[in-house]
Amino acid sequence: MSALSVRHLTRYRYRNPVVFGEHRMMFRPREGCDQCLLTFKLVVTPVTAQIRHIQDVLGNWVDIAKFTGRSTELSFEARFTLEHSPLVSFTDAYTDAGDFPDGKTFLYNNDDFPDLLQAIQLLHSDPDGQIAKWARRFVRPIGETSWQHLLSDVTHAIHAEFTYSKRLGSGLQTPVQTLESRRGTCHDFAVLMMEALRTLGLASQFVSRYVHSPEGTGSDNLGGDGHTHALVWVYLPQCGWVEFDPINGIVGNTDLIPVAVARDPRQAMQLHGAWIGFPTDYLGMDVEVDVTEFEAEAALAAFG
Repeated sequence: MSALSVRHLTRYRYRNPVVFGEHRMMFRPREGCDQCLLTFKLVVTPVTAQIRHIQDVLGNWVDIAKFTGRSTELSFEARFTLEHSPLVSFTDAYTDAGDFPDGKTFLYNNDDFPDLLQAIQLLHSDPDGQIAKWARRFVRPIGETSWQHLLSDVTHAIHAEFTYSKRLGSGLQTPVQTLESRRGTCHDFAVLMMEALRTLGLASQFVSRYVHSPEGTGSDNLGGDGHTHALVWVYLPQCGWVEFDPINGIVGNTDLIPVAVARDPRQAMQLHGAWIGFPTDYLGMDVEVDVTEFEAEAALAAFG
């Protein structure tokens, strides 16, 4: 039985001791039929005055830390192991998933629609209808369009026609900007795909994950082995939530470890908080993420 071990360290450095406000963390992975959490350990330095563990409205695990005193360093280290069993690919399992309506916006049944409404509503301005027009290119003008083909075509088109580009700073790029520039990060491509599918009436959500690229698999994942990654969930009545990775043109969840899911990416930030001090006190941030594969029994023994 194999398992994955993940270590995620984020460290902030300051010139002089500063005061820390509340920090919220999303490091603990989601559990489901594709993975089972075996161990989880979170170490925060300096020692917190209080740390709470809650589940948000979408079932994501959130750790909330409060501090007292001052320090020149703040670090968060999460270590966990889990069993990961990728589900059968959408393209293999759901050849009869159904068809997209003839030139129409998709409508869910009355039982599903109220629960999916928030995942269908558009989040970004598109005054000229560029995103909707781009999404429509994947729908046949006459006759029904296969869901399988439509979703696979959108995923592969972003992979083939857009260029991955790292962006310094925390500024966000709108879907229209991504469409016009044809460049962006995995976050940008996921948001574009979500917004495009929502113009067609398809419920879509943002998913943050860790990436594991086993040696020798030939994966061309631009996020890199062990890095955090963004992709899209789409809800299909006969299939449930299906995963699509537009940056790599991949359908399915192979080598992807889900952490948080949200209708808006701002709800899935893995770490955010506040500090009080002079702007010149901030020296920088270091991030280390490692994902390794080994026997589950060894993982349990290592963590006691």
